[in-house]
Amino acid sequence: MPRPSIVIVCPATSQSNSGNWRTAERWRRMTASFARARIVTQWSGEPFDLMIALHARRSARSIAAWDGARMQAGAAASRLPLIVVLTGTDLYRDIESDPDARRSLQLADALVVLQEQGPLSLPPQAREKATVIYQSSGRRRTLPKTRRHLRAIMVGHLRNEKSPQTLFDAARLLRERSDIRIDHVGAALDSALAQQAARTARACPGFRWLGAQPHSEALRRIQRSHLLISASSIEGGAHAVLEAICAGTPVLASRIPGNIGMLGTAYSGYFPCGDAQALADLLQRCRDEPRLLATLCRQCRVRAPRFEPAREQRALRRLIARLMSAAGQAPRRLDDGPA
Repeated sequence: MPRPSIVIVCPATSQSNSGNWRTAERWRRMTASFARARIVTQWSGEPFDLMIALHARRSARSIAAWDGARMQAGAAASRLPLIVVLTGTDLYRDIESDPDARRSLQLADALVVLQEQGPLSLPPQAREKATVIYQSSGRRRTLPKTRRHLRAIMVGHLRNEKSPQTLFDAARLLRERSDIRIDHVGAALDSALAQQAARTARACPGFRWLGAQPHSEALRRIQRSHLLISASSIEGGAHAVLEAICAGTPVLASRIPGNIGMLGTAYSGYFPCGDAQALADLLQRCRDEPRLLATLCRQCRVRAPRFEPAREQRALRRLIARLMSAAGQAPRRLDDGPA
């Protein structure tokens, strides 16, 4: 029997090294055992059985075109299911005000959110279409950490949503603490923030802005760090957070829904979003109070099973199988067999 064909629309490219592109590529690999999947930045009308569109606003043109093809197909319209994957800017900004993003919600047969708090931000009428699929990373060996100092790392390109200013301000508050060091990995997407990063590095001996790094190098640095910092003001389900958890590196995170959905409501490593002093205080406590760092490690170990690749693959396969079965076009049971 022929395998179904899937188009994965991802506005980000492989060169961007973004979380959205890594999700698209990972899902292409995960569906290879039961479907033929192709990644495009924009759909241009080629025939496929199902569309997965990452980003309700940025993929809105492809989503609308897909719906147009369904309308043109008439009675066969239900045979072309549409999944829309919601990013952080979708959930926590665009769907409140952007008409294209809101229309994408309406047109989707299923909505995917990437952490357990995601459905709470959807309009009530859209929540019944929502499925939580945690992104995944393979387990990595927990590497030994130096005892000479505390090493923290933030991984995220320089843009306002990642709130790098909070990190810069915390580094300045800690510049007298030679036993606390902070690295920042991320490309200069905003020239003003890049200038601030450079100024912070000059003013603070313990702070380094390392610029863009290959994904493998960023992961290695996460493994070598005592802590990952996620200071974002908007997150849909940060790749860096789950990669740190799977590497045995605990997280200090802004208390925003996207981080709470990854780490749980009872996690002990939150600070108020934008509060550099609170972040600096947590870093000092992790250095001065070993029991706190041990608690964060233990709490992250408990969350780690959510981010296993087999779990993500099963959830994705079941969602696709359900939609294709409802459309009457599943050539075989896609949810059969091990993930």
